Amino acid sequence: MILVTGASGTVGRHVMQFLQQGGYRARAMTRARAGQPLPPGADVVRADFDDPDSLRRAVTGVRTVFLLTAPAVPTPDHDLALLAAARSAHVGAVVKLSAIGTGERFGTATVGAWHQAAEDAVRASGMAWTVLRPSSFASNCLHWASMIRAGQPVPNLTGEGTQGVVDPRDVAQVAVAALTDPVHAGKTYTLTGPELLRVSDQATQLAAVIGRPVVTADLSPTAARQQLLASGMPPAAVEATTVGSAWTRAGHNATLTDDVKKVLGRPPATFRSWAQRHREAFG
Repeated sequence: MILVTGASGTVGRHVMQFLQQGGYRARAMTRARAGQPLPPGADVVRADFDDPDSLRRAVTGVRTVFLLTAPAVPTPDHDLALLAAARSAHVGAVVKLSAIGTGERFGTATVGAWHQAAEDAVRASGMAWTVLRPSSFASNCLHWASMIRAGQPVPNLTGEGTQGVVDPRDVAQVAVAALTDPVHAGKTYTLTGPELLRVSDQATQLAAVIGRPVVTADLSPTAARQQLLASGMPPAAVEATTVGSAWTRAGHNATLTDDVKKVLGRPPATFRSWAQRHREAFG
């Protein structure tokens, strides 16, 4: 049995889909209530990272865990709680979804500091482990949809900085490979798409696919921080977002790897191909 945390989210739902298609036994862990998307036909367990009893139920009979946490405020606590439950249940392996640049110093800050603490705990867990560090998700552009439909510019927090924008389905397929084949144990994979793109490049490609203008508006780190705080985002989350954006703006995420091809035996999907699959989401 493979436990998939975050099973109703951007990556987790694809992990569940590919595991089911491959004939693997998979259990979807989610906090989703009725009406929220859940993997069809899956063994579903409702659990909360802040409820140790629910985590113990979730890991019962599990061999491998896909560990994906997305707390509202950056913290490794959810990872640590699941790892503690997994060790107690004698789970054999864990695949941790982290992020590109984790642990790098940028000025006085550390990029992805909470991911770094979680990665350290995974490597020290005594379980076989694999760490996945994806670059910026192509699906982040879905947040632009309402602005594009309203004819408004989409915010650009990263200026001329480029990123190896990656398709979440590629991340999920690499995760499934790591969950089902011990050859990936002890590896850290940095997952990128095939090309370096600025936000303006993504806007241009998306506009060509959907047949309507996509205009971007540059936001300085200071302006971005102010807008995010005004939106109600917790200050710690705002700080993590602005640090990561400034790191990218400064050119530190201009990274391409062949890790997707190395694991899957094919090149990673392009941003344009992702946009073509999601054309309808932009109206």
